[in-house]
Amino acid sequence: MLLGGALVLGGCNAPTFGAFRGATTQGRDEFRLWVGFAITGLAVAAIVWGLIFWTVIRHRRRGSDAIPRQFHENVPLEIVYTTLPFVIVLVLFYFTVVTENRIDAVSASPSEVVHVLGFRWGWSFTYDSGTGRYQGVQIATAAQPKVLAQPATSSQYPQLVLPLGETTRIVLTSADVIHGFYVPAFNFSRYAQPGVVNRFDFTPTTTGVFRGQCSQFCGLYHSEMLFSVRVVSRADFARWLATEQASQAQTGSGATS
Repeated sequence: MLLGGALVLGGCNAPTFGAFRGATTQGRDEFRLWVGFAITGLAVAAIVWGLIFWTVIRHRRRGSDAIPRQFHENVPLEIVYTTLPFVIVLVLFYFTVVTENRIDAVSASPSEVVHVLGFRWGWSFTYDSGTGRYQGVQIATAAQPKVLAQPATSSQYPQLVLPLGETTRIVLTSADVIHGFYVPAFNFSRYAQPGVVNRFDFTPTTTGVFRGQCSQFCGLYHSEMLFSVRVVSRADFARWLATEQASQAQTGSGATS
């Protein structure tokens, strides 16, 4: 009752239990699952610790050496504490499968397609709207490794730009070893593997700039495999993409950080 009351009174400021609320539709699904797990864990912990303290207080020594009443079995109680954890696991497993299927589902007609390539030691983002109009617009890390020691949101690192409220297909792979494409604010991480193409969708719900990083140790400059994600309005995204297309058409190459 106390836990439920706290959540109700918290309203929009309900605790996040250490997780991001999710800046995408998929990330919010993940966040809700995480909160469900956390609340379930707290409820179980409250019951277990409550019973422990009740037992300690109820059966404390009362100044007598008399042995308390002894019993060896309680079949109804044993059935409850054996069955209940099994039911809890089944319920959590069900919601996990439903949520993961929803997160991994890809749209039949995404608004944008971005090919993401991980390489030692950086990232390449190549845009393809599906019509070929913007095909070849590329944002990439400079080819030469360097130690910048800057935040991931620094302009020194490549930036993936996404339109707000639109579904963008990410086509992820690696040029050499296994990398990890991780955006904490999106509650999302996926391997970039050589010879394997991973496809997933992002549908941003919040504008802003979010940090990204490689989450799989991949070599000497792993710590410099940083990038950022900027979510802008659809109109701003169209202007940015058109500007990049014109600029790169003049230079004949993709932009680098």
